[in-house]
Order: sequence, then structure tokens, then C-alpha cells
Amino acid sequence: MSRAVEEAVRDDAALGEGPTWDAAAGRLIWVDILRSRVHTWDPAGGRRTVMATAQHVGAAKPRAGGGLVVNLRDGVGLYDPDGAFRWLHHEPVPGRRGNDAAVAPDGSLWAGTMRYDEAPGAGALTRYDAGGPPTPLLPSVTVSNGTGWSPDGRRVYYIDTPTRRIDVLEPDGDAPLARTRRPLAVVEDGAGYPDGLAVDADGCVWVALWDGGAIRRYTPDGRLDRVVELPVRRPTACAFGGAGLRDLYITSARTGLDGPHPLSGSLLVLPGAGQGLEQPAFAG
Repeated sequence: MSRAVEEAVRDDAALGEGPTWDAAAGRLIWVDILRSRVHTWDPAGGRRTVMATAQHVGAAKPRAGGGLVVNLRDGVGLYDPDGAFRWLHHEPVPGRRGNDAAVAPDGSLWAGTMRYDEAPGAGALTRYDAGGPPTPLLPSVTVSNGTGWSPDGRRVYYIDTPTRRIDVLEPDGDAPLARTRRPLAVVEDGAGYPDGLAVDADGCVWVALWDGGAIRRYTPDGRLDRVVELPVRRPTACAFGGAGLRDLYITSARTGLDGPHPLSGSLLVLPGAGQGLEQPAFAG
């Protein structure tokens, strides 16, 4: 049984996002998109680092050989273990930036984009490998957000935030990336907007509710199974990490909030929330 939500790292992130457990390093990685920062924290040893990026950074994920892959304003880039940077794919589009990303079981990166003004249909979800051109997956979304895989790797859960839906992408025929898309669950008016997500070992989907001040857990058939109230109004994403992948880490934002919000922008943790899945590193 999990305990109450706790403060893990006190911060004032404008738009904290994209927590990811880096198993090889025993640390959590997350970003502050609008302040162009990549954060890491080792919950066992307490070591924390903050790295500045040259652009707004929508996501940062570990690479199999060390370093990071980052979803930036103008494309997807690579940091080597020594800190050297290079572009994997550089495609500036005025008014657009990277927003969230996830590494698939095959080691590819599924990276989302959105316009700063959230123009409908102006974002996309795209697949990146270590080499070769990117593959468009969903070419017309608005705010590409949470992406995660079922324990068997067949289902992909995906969120385009303004739709209020958690969608399921399932295999369609023999083409490896061809998928049908259907709603798993819809977040009702007044409960916030679905943002980032994490899938646990039971195949359930944990979803952060922007402006909803909560995390929800949905079963694989779309049933609302659990609601965890949070001490922040704008949680953004969640990920399992720590010893045994049993703690749920939650990022949050303070952008757009008036008045005192002492924990908004901090990293929170729900100890003993459940059993997470090991997340692969980017193969490039």
C-alpha cells in the first residue's frame, strides 16, 4: 500500500515535465521546458545535477551508450557522455517546439511537437531511429503528450491533451507501425486535462491531470481504478523509479499560476505506488 504523496525535490520549475528513470545510472531525469533545463536526481545518494540546453527542451531520455537524447524546439538532438552535442534531426519550424517523448521497446524515440499557441492540428508524433529519416506516426495533433507501451509492447497509449482522451493505438495488419486508434478513457469536464502518463506492470495507465491536481489510474479496459489527490494544481507527468521501480515520481508546473503555490514546480513522489516497468534507453 502506498503512503501519502511527498516532496522529493523542491523546485520552482516553470514547466517541469517528462520524468524518466535511468536504470543504468540509478537516477531520475526530468526537464523544465520553458527554462531550458535538464534535471537529474539520485534518490539513494541525493546527488542532483542541472544542465542548461540551448533551446526549450520538451523531453530528455537516456541513451544506451550513455548521454541523452533530447526533444528540442528545432528537432531531436544527442548529448554524448562527455557533454558534446549534435543534431539527430534538425528541422526548425517557426512557432513550434518539442513536447514530451518516450522510448519504445525497440529503442526508437517517439517524439511529439506542438505550436506555442496550441493551434489545432499543428503538432505531430514522429518516430526516430539511430539512423535513417524520421517516420511520421500521427501528423496532425494539437498538444502531443503522454506516450507509453503495454507490458507486452503491443498497445501504445497516447494523449493529445485538448481531446481530453487517453487513446489506444493497436496493431493494424502486418505493417509494423500501422495502428488503429480508439479512446480508452475520457477525462470529464472540470477534472483537468490529461498530460503525461506511465504504464505499470499490471498494464494500468497512470495519467497526470493538468489543472486537475491529481493522478488517475485506469485499467486496461478503461475503468477508472484510482485517484490520487496532489498538493499541486498542475501536475504534468509521472514515471516509476527508485528501488524496484515501486515509487511514482510526478513533475509539476507553476507557469500561469497566480498567488502562493509552494510546491508547484517541484518533483513529488508517491512511495510504494505499485510496480513499474523498466524503460528502455534510446538505441542511438
